[in-house]
Amino acid sequence: SSETQKVKAWDSNPRVIKFPRKHQRSSFANSLRRQKRDWVIPPINVPENSRGPFPQMLVRIRSDQDLEKGIRYSITGAGADQPPIDVYNIDPVHGKMFVTRPLDREERASYHLRAHAVDMNGNKVESPIDLYIYVIDMNDNRPEFQNQVYNGSVAEGSKPGTLVMQVTANDSDDDTTANGMVRYRILSQTPHMPIPNMFTINSETGDIFTVAAGLDREKVSQYTIIVQATDMEGNLNFGLSNTATALISVTDINDNPPELTARTFSGEVPENRVNVVVANLTVIDRDQPHSPNWAAQYRIASGDPQGHFLIRTNPVNNDGMVTVVKPVDYEQNRAFMLTVIVSNKAPLASGIQSSLQSSAGVTISVQDVNEPPVFPSNPKSIRFEEGVPAGTTLTVFAAQDPDLFIHQTVRYSKLSDPANWLRINRTNGQITTMAVLDRESMYVRNNIYEATFLAADNGSPPASGTGTLQIHLIDVNDNAPVLLPKEAQVCERASPRSRVNITASDADADPHVGPFVFELPSYPPSVRRNWTASRISGDYAQLRLRIPYLDAGVYDVPIIVSDSGNPPLSNRSMIKVKVCPCDDNGDCTTTGAVAAAGLGTGAIIAILICVIVCVNILLPALLSMVLVFVMWMKRREKERQAKPLLIDPEDDVRDNILKYDEEGGGEEDQDYDLSQLQQPEALDHIICKPTGVRRVDERPVIAESQYPVRPSLPHPGDIGDFINDGLRAADNDPTAPPYDSLLVFDYEGSGSTAGSVSSLNSSSSGDQDYDYLNDWGPRFKKLADLYGGGDDD
Repeated sequence: SSETQKVKAWDSNPRVIKFPRKHQRSSFANSLRRQKRDWVIPPINVPENSRGPFPQMLVRIRSDQDLEKGIRYSITGAGADQPPIDVYNIDPVHGKMFVTRPLDREERASYHLRAHAVDMNGNKVESPIDLYIYVIDMNDNRPEFQNQVYNGSVAEGSKPGTLVMQVTANDSDDDTTANGMVRYRILSQTPHMPIPNMFTINSETGDIFTVAAGLDREKVSQYTIIVQATDMEGNLNFGLSNTATALISVTDINDNPPELTARTFSGEVPENRVNVVVANLTVIDRDQPHSPNWAAQYRIASGDPQGHFLIRTNPVNNDGMVTVVKPVDYEQNRAFMLTVIVSNKAPLASGIQSSLQSSAGVTISVQDVNEPPVFPSNPKSIRFEEGVPAGTTLTVFAAQDPDLFIHQTVRYSKLSDPANWLRINRTNGQITTMAVLDRESMYVRNNIYEATFLAADNGSPPASGTGTLQIHLIDVNDNAPVLLPKEAQVCERASPRSRVNITASDADADPHVGPFVFELPSYPPSVRRNWTASRISGDYAQLRLRIPYLDAGVYDVPIIVSDSGNPPLSNRSMIKVKVCPCDDNGDCTTTGAVAAAGLGTGAIIAILICVIVCVNILLPALLSMVLVFVMWMKRREKERQAKPLLIDPEDDVRDNILKYDEEGGGEEDQDYDLSQLQQPEALDHIICKPTGVRRVDERPVIAESQYPVRPSLPHPGDIGDFINDGLRAADNDPTAPPYDSLLVFDYEGSGSTAGSVSSLNSSSSGDQDYDYLNDWGPRFKKLADLYGGGDDD
């Protein structure tokens, strides 16, 4: 081969490279001689991938002084003593330079070395010279595609010459030579529809274009192209080749309108039903599924002027679902004839016409069902005056059966009647009252009373409807006004503060309420003598003392209140006025509050007697206090008898007996020994107990003391003697309880040792006469009833 011949030529006649001569300064005569230029050493070209044998001699380095003295040669640089080391070496005696292994231009395209010459002592003999070695390129690399598979796309219906995609291959050889110049061509196309050569490729750039029209995604959705890249400028005889695959997807355009699968569709719907699918429309669209070019839209063109139906698209299969959105009535429409048009969400591509099968007729039949009776006016409102008597006919609340083509009977019943005022006729719906209508009832809201009734037919199955009756009650003056407030407080001496503002409350409505009229009754005379009522405004009046002074106490002052109704209603109301001594600010003092509580002399004496009886230890001191208090009360009673009474005795409320409950013992009062309260059956076990718990109480068997006979009505002046006699008798009577000892009270229950209470007799039965209490006045009537029964009790 030519490469072998070159190697042999190098071996037989190697090239000699000499060091340049030194040019020294010569004499004047010699300076006139023309000097030679330094040598320009041409580069050394070494082909890559040489087969050897190695080492292979490249050149010979020689110095002109090697005849006079011994010279040693060496090389330095990358490829010699620097990485990559030992690619080149030199014979130090003869100056022959060798390459030791095959070179690869794609790994390193050139080397720069320096040759040196020194004597035997290492002294430099020549200046170093530069050696440039270039690796000659050989076509040893195939073109390599960047991707083994390329993906591109083109819209269907594209015109010829449309750019589809680009493929690129790189060759590692020298691209300035034919070794690295790549050319492209298409080897095959799959499928061959509509023609085998639908695409072409630019041989230099790798751009792929469409060649012919007729791309149709619905027929061919993807093409597979095999592309070949060849170096040596595409020379198939000498060049190296490689292949790649180009996948070209045909993208969809809306070139296929949707087509309904039938010209007519049918369905049925029960009346009064909503949100139910009554018919299903099927459609075909050959465009890309689930894309806007495929998605169908349905529209009702005619046959449904009132908007009973709506067609929704099923996103899964593109079907049209005819849905009822407004109830249909069998009695009005037994069937519907709809015209439906279908289209895509995306507009059709230019030049594509709509299909004749994009419209169809839909027949919807309405099924009759039993409908509930309907009240024409619901709720129904009527107006009536309150107070109409029971049995009054208010109205006829009848319902209508919508099923006109079926004769059915409607029956009525009461569903809700909070006050139970109404009755409905089961057959014709007539409403009558069972009680008096009262506007002020708790069941009336905003003057309206509501009741609900049920109307049911006898269909199969039965159906029922409800209706509400609203009765607007017109107010009449049937409620008398009531005085407000119920209680008040004034000072016992007439002053600007001794006044009470009063008004009235009326359950009626305007104009049967205020302005109110307030007046004092003429009987009893003491009311107008002690009090006066003056008008402040139409709804308010003022009650005040008429006299300069009124004793402290609680007074029931009657006042007649009249409203403004036609005719007006009046009411005699009581206001409880507490009269008390007041301080400078017009407020009741503490002493005044006690005095105004209405405790008379008898009540105070009774309280003091109870205190005296309960507290035996403090008896002497308390007795003296009681005597002083009684004398003071006696003097005050005489003063009152000297003054004329301001009110009648039957209206005096000062000596009332007021009852106040009191709380029982707390938890700390309940820690006691029940054994101390039981009557023992024998005394043996008691004798052994310590002193203090051995006592067994028994009633003394001595004769009872006889109390002196007292007058039936003691004079007030004899109260002190009355108390002293009672105390003396109690102290000297050994049979009067308590016996100055621990009393025993047995408890109820099984096994009680106590005898029957029927065996107990009053110690004073037959001796004490309480009939005189009947003579003490109405305030002691209750005590007379309790103790004056005699043998009948």
